[in-house]
Amino acid sequence: MEEEMDLKDKLIELRKSTGMNRRQFCEFFEIPYMTVSDWEHGNRRIPTYFFRLLEYYVRMEQMKKEDTDGKETD
Repeated sequence: MEEEMDLKDKLIELRKSTGMNRRQFCEFFEIPYMTVSDWEHGNRRIPTYFFRLLEYYVRMEQMKKEDTDGKETD
């Protein structure tokens, strides 16, 4: 049960780190709004493997953005 609460909170943190609200996050990842809402409210448990995939994708996108922002243009 502790891991379930952990993942719920981690999902909220992950979504907020993207700067997206819940609707935008759902549209971007093509996940039904009620599914993410249920995960964030603790009504359903997000599968650990799925959370890890989301986390990996978001982190890679953030790194790619930082890499692009850090490059100077002539």
